[in-house]
Amino acid sequence: MPASRKKSTAPHHPASANCPHPKGILIPIGGHERKAEVSEEEAADRPDVAPELILQRFVDEVKGPILVIPTASEEAEASGEEYVAIFQKLGAGPVKVLNIQERAEANDEKNLKLLEEAGGVMFTGGDQLRLTALLGGTMLQRRMKERYTHERFVIAGTSAGATAMSTPMIYQGRNDAGMLKDEIHITTGLEFLHDVAIDTHFVARGRIVRMAQIIATNPACIGLGLEENTGVVITKGRELEVIGDGLVVVVDGMNCSSTTIHEVKPGEPFTIRDLRVHLLSRGQHYSLPIVEQMHV
Repeated sequence: MPASRKKSTAPHHPASANCPHPKGILIPIGGHERKAEVSEEEAADRPDVAPELILQRFVDEVKGPILVIPTASEEAEASGEEYVAIFQKLGAGPVKVLNIQERAEANDEKNLKLLEEAGGVMFTGGDQLRLTALLGGTMLQRRMKERYTHERFVIAGTSAGATAMSTPMIYQGRNDAGMLKDEIHITTGLEFLHDVAIDTHFVARGRIVRMAQIIATNPACIGLGLEENTGVVITKGRELEVIGDGLVVVVDGMNCSSTTIHEVKPGEPFTIRDLRVHLLSRGQHYSLPIVEQMHV
């Protein structure tokens, strides 16, 4: 059991009757998640290692078959087969792969039927822009959003698969980029999580500055930085539970006092003052301070 389950005192915005909480569960993962349990000897020497695999938590949350979507990967077939083997080893029920490589495939009735039969989906890592370019605006994306909103449907993703869950979505920018205006590029993600920007490999690749630039462009957006082998279980569209070995970094600019991002020229450094930053480890809970809205 986690040693601490304290909950953030972030302000709460009550939902209206027209904006119901989504009934589904999101599990974005920061990448490089462990694929196998450590031995008892290793665990004794590594108190920082979480006792439960993140992928095991996903398997436990899914009620029904799992559908692996390796579209983001350059080696999609191999990536899909890898996750099938992992999930079967972790005791999952039926596991199938839906390898979308053309937009037409995301509107195909046979593929939509596979989605209907699944209790949850797993997006592998790779390139998040492939996910939005191939799935955005398709029947497959729409049906996933509908099921996430109205059913106990579980959507997990690692690395690029996690980044694509949110809107806005980061799709370009070096690890050391972000200090200069326009070094970071964003677009619309798959829209499961609104007004939140997810970034992965967050601590290992030093990505807090590029997240700060995204927040500076619109402080209504919350930054969610996930370290490797670390994730969050999101319920009701806003309630976070941290899982895994590392830290989750929340960057909140809603009450920032000033920014120069709108004044400086492209290629110049920007300023933002009075950001709030939270560092959360496993077992911690946090309520995203976002305004409720429809998810479909």
